[in-house]
Amino acid sequence: MNKLILISIFTFVGAYSSAQKINGVGFVSNDQPISAENVKPIININANYVALNPFAFMMGLESTKITFNSKHQWFGETAEGIKQYAKVFKDNGIKIMLKPQIWIMNGKYTGHIKMTSEKDWVTFEKSYSDFILYYAQIANTIKADVFCIGVELEKFTTSRLMYWQTLINKIRSIYKGKLTYASNWDEYKKVLFWNQLDYIGVDAYFPLVDTRTPQLNGLVSAWKKHKLELYQAHKYYNKPILFTEYGYRSTNFTTKEPWNSEHKSDNQTNMKAQVVALSAIYHSFWSENWFKGGFIWKWHPDHLKSGGENNNRFTPQNKPAEIIIKKVYGGEKI
Repeated sequence: MNKLILISIFTFVGAYSSAQKINGVGFVSNDQPISAENVKPIININANYVALNPFAFMMGLESTKITFNSKHQWFGETAEGIKQYAKVFKDNGIKIMLKPQIWIMNGKYTGHIKMTSEKDWVTFEKSYSDFILYYAQIANTIKADVFCIGVELEKFTTSRLMYWQTLINKIRSIYKGKLTYASNWDEYKKVLFWNQLDYIGVDAYFPLVDTRTPQLNGLVSAWKKHKLELYQAHKYYNKPILFTEYGYRSTNFTTKEPWNSEHKSDNQTNMKAQVVALSAIYHSFWSENWFKGGFIWKWHPDHLKSGGENNNRFTPQNKPAEIIIKKVYGGEKI
């Protein structure tokens, strides 16, 4: 099955330039330290970057308190874990994007965070500043190559522009590398502080086609509208586009709502759908000079036990999709 899937894709897609691209993976935090053995599979797919996510927690969408670097968190979600992970990756030639992220109890969407009063906004902003400036210092300490100042916070970013403008200046005084923000696919046009950052960051889960197993040509056509709008954002701000997250599940209808991670009984495994979806995104963007690259979601530390052909989740590990990524990240034809 693998060979049939790959041959059908190889006949459609040409070569891509990987020069100076961020060919990244979103690395999943673990409950223990990592070693070079965890890095080898990432090197094997020709990736040159990983995104590391120290997590913070909120009790609800209107909570004014953010808790982070807690003893109750997994090792890889804490400052100590981030430092250990970063050292191992750096020692093995992999660059780092540090991407601090909020998790809300019961998995509520962070884009809906919104306070109910000015007083609560000020309190919440103080808590967020404590969180993000703490990790800006960590990013500077570990010499992270990119620091992401937030992830999918639409109501927060659109309601409190002056706060974000001030926060970015504070971050710049601490951290000396490149900055981005991970906007949701339907948020990036509403963000008004791109001029202060180095990359326009987009979590690229754009809805494309409602098809059980999409065709490459149909997906490439569906990308054209989104691609034009991303290019227009690049031209307006004169900043490269970076996919701070991208990826597809290996399941039916994976390009209908690519962000959808729900477990459903009808989510049948479909390896070809994942391969075609990734091929379309590479075909559409990886050769463009104004496109900086991206981080595929997601990559687990224990490679041998991750993914596989019975797994319909996002990871490409031990699936036909892994071969596509390896070729594109290595600058080969597919």
